[in-house]
Amino acid sequence: MNLALWIAAGVLTAVLLVAAINKLVIPREKLAAFPGGGWVEDFSPGALKAISTVEILGAAGLILPAVLGLAPVLVPLAATGTALLFTGAVITRLRRGETAVIAVDLVYLALAVFVAWGRFGPQSFHS
Repeated sequence: MNLALWIAAGVLTAVLLVAAINKLVIPREKLAAFPGGGWVEDFSPGALKAISTVEILGAAGLILPAVLGLAPVLVPLAATGTALLFTGAVITRLRRGETAVIAVDLVYLALAVFVAWGRFGPQSFHS
């Protein structure tokens, strides 16, 4: 199970970093033109930068504390924050009627919940 938690955290980290970098370097108009990217029109450029910052912090929090052995309790906290981030993504998709692309967000939400549950519980770094 420990390996599955590491893989899930690694996948989430990669997803968060790619999403954050895309939001930071690709113009908002181009993001909106991507399939499933219309949601960016609902947010200001400042809000998109804030979301990117949260994604980068989440990515760092899912891996670095455990790898470095510094405050590994941050891993399940980062996973919980990531779950909240993807909950917001699901809600945004539902409000916009983007049900065709919501499945991807639900998978990432499930991965984040799995990491939070596993690192708070049976595979805690403190057990």
